[in-house]
Amino acid sequence: MTEVNPKFVTDRLLEEYERQQALLAAQPTIIQRFLEAQGRQIAEAVMEGASQVRFSLPDRVVCTLEHVEQPAQVSIPQNQRAYSSGSFINRLRKVDLYKELRHSFTELEQSPDRAVSVAAGLLRHATVLHMVYNMLPAGRSVSYKLADEDETIPSVPESDALEPESAITSASDAIVEEGKAEEGRGELLVPFVPFARKFFLPQWVAFNENGELLAKSVEEAQAHIKSIQRFMEVLFLAVALAPYISVDNEYAKKRYGMLGQLVNQGRALATYQAKEIIARIKERAEEGSLNRGLRLSLPYFDDQDLKIAISNFEVIPSGRIMFVPAFVVRAVRQEEVKASQDTRLNPSTRKHLLHLLELLEQAFETE
Repeated sequence: MTEVNPKFVTDRLLEEYERQQALLAAQPTIIQRFLEAQGRQIAEAVMEGASQVRFSLPDRVVCTLEHVEQPAQVSIPQNQRAYSSGSFINRLRKVDLYKELRHSFTELEQSPDRAVSVAAGLLRHATVLHMVYNMLPAGRSVSYKLADEDETIPSVPESDALEPESAITSASDAIVEEGKAEEGRGELLVPFVPFARKFFLPQWVAFNENGELLAKSVEEAQAHIKSIQRFMEVLFLAVALAPYISVDNEYAKKRYGMLGQLVNQGRALATYQAKEIIARIKERAEEGSLNRGLRLSLPYFDDQDLKIAISNFEVIPSGRIMFVPAFVVRAVRQEEVKASQDTRLNPSTRKHLLHLLELLEQAFETE
């Protein structure tokens, strides 16, 4: 089987991206605004999980024609402008709208009518541009490094010796505190801690470099992780609709910034929850309430699926068995063997899970 050169793929994507950008720029302003409005409507339907979306092509587009040197403005007949994608039946079949939409765009782009074909491509382009540029907040310029040689996703913020630890607060360094501001004064800006400012969106940083909670609660930390995952989902769906958007500079900046932040904070959340589990086990052991069995659900961050996964295992079977710390150590060691041989885990996720299991083991092997 012949391997495809990645550079060739990138060049093809860049060529298509630049072609669509040039076509969009060539359209009259009124047509551009129309495409933007339709793209916004389609993007919102996709992100809201709608079962169907209706959309319209513009009444005319500027495009190149055979045997015509200069681009020409070509009308699209009224009966070829209105379309819909998806259906309630497909939702029952669990067919995602973006897949139906992608199919609809492809069919229209293959139309023998040049104007319809170009308009469909422009609408696809306007949709993904809206998703990347307008549906997602802008962030800071960041630089991450790999945690170690087993990693594939840079997630550890690079130290910037030139950045002052404290300075006059700028908009990107602070968040507006909710609540009524004093009359005659501006909004209250609360500065982010220095560690948070090293990430793409500091307002979604829930843990510091030592794994200590910066958010008001674990529930708020989990909400931050979900917000980042939603951010990444928008980027995923944009690429699913138009793969060439992956060469866009804004797309690349947002994906790099949020992917590193998600891995970093996802692992920090899992580590924090593992330490909470250890504390609860010790507390319940002191109370004598673990003598009827114990099962553990240990959270860990899977950086392939980009979400918190759960490792479930039994420590003490149900019944009247007195709790002994050595039972936890034995169960954890058995789980370590399973994790080390689990081919579903990539090396970095496996290392992270083994680290969490080691925390459990160390917490009880000395008792």
